[in-house]
Amino acid sequence: MSEPAPRREGPTAIERVFYPGRAESWGRRALLAPLEALAWGYGAGVRLRGALYDAGLWRGERVEGLRVVSVGNLNVGGTGKTPAVLYLAELLVREGRRVGILTRGYGRGTKEPLTFTGKGPLPTVEEAGDEPLLLARRCPEARLLVGADRRMLARRARDEFGLEVVLLDDGFQHRKLARDEDVVVVDEAVGFGNGRMLPRGPLREPLSALERATLFWVRAASVPGPELPPLPAPRVRTRYRPTEWVDPSGTRHPPETLSGRAVLALAGLARPGGFLRTLGELGTEVRGTAFFPDHHRFTGRELREVSTRAASLGARVVTTEKDLVRLPGGFEAWTVRLGVEVLEGESHLRRALGLG
Repeated sequence: MSEPAPRREGPTAIERVFYPGRAESWGRRALLAPLEALAWGYGAGVRLRGALYDAGLWRGERVEGLRVVSVGNLNVGGTGKTPAVLYLAELLVREGRRVGILTRGYGRGTKEPLTFTGKGPLPTVEEAGDEPLLLARRCPEARLLVGADRRMLARRARDEFGLEVVLLDDGFQHRKLARDEDVVVVDEAVGFGNGRMLPRGPLREPLSALERATLFWVRAASVPGPELPPLPAPRVRTRYRPTEWVDPSGTRHPPETLSGRAVLALAGLARPGGFLRTLGELGTEVRGTAFFPDHHRFTGRELREVSTRAASLGARVVTTEKDLVRLPGGFEAWTVRLGVEVLEGESHLRRALGLG
């Protein structure tokens, strides 16, 4: 079987369907009608499941003595959830809390649950997935608990490790575990796309599910995006900004280091447009892109082709932190690090975390 070719242009066909940017023509709607039918069936199942929980016929398990803060979203992929989880974990650590992160570890090659911190030996990306490794590296004091059964992980967090609070990564739809707070991440740049359910649109649940949220983490857009519907809970408004470059040797550099320099952007992301916007903010000259599916496992042949292409363009390869953990040691790539700045609503954020 041949390996998938990198995406060199954006947005992808799926992005154009999910986030059209303008009203769709009748012809386009007719062309996408089969997806509308599939979305109807998917939505019916999601609404039934939600109704069973809302009526109390299904209940999430509550782990007494452990504060559970879910951080999730309504859209599938690419809203900025991982930087939000990292910011919250670092804030809790600074406040002296014993904190854990419960995560499924999307894309991992094993089903065995595992736990680790960034202070000890790290598992491989095959064992843990890329996002848990990124979180452990950036916040070594937080304990990562990886596995499909997050109720069991929550009990372990309390009973084995004496943790006080856990962040339930990508937990908005995972209602089997009861939570004290439901933080929903919203990206102003794209909002909720075309407002339709999968696979016709980006939504994993209908917009009415936003009523469950107790706090909205709004990622501010650098340029105006679509108008958001009313958000039925307090909000914290944040800005994501590049804070530094890390070169292939691990040395850190100021954000302006590659301003005016030629780069080739390498990433496996659901929505690579955000990465390109960041590179634009940093003043780089993007001469080429190599975009792959989200959580893509890069092969040796693919990376050789990327390096060869970058050399022919006279460009450095640049990538994201999430992609870096899936790259083999020795691959020459510069990595951009993002930081989070809270613009407003910090008191709501502290309340949600139990910090007063």
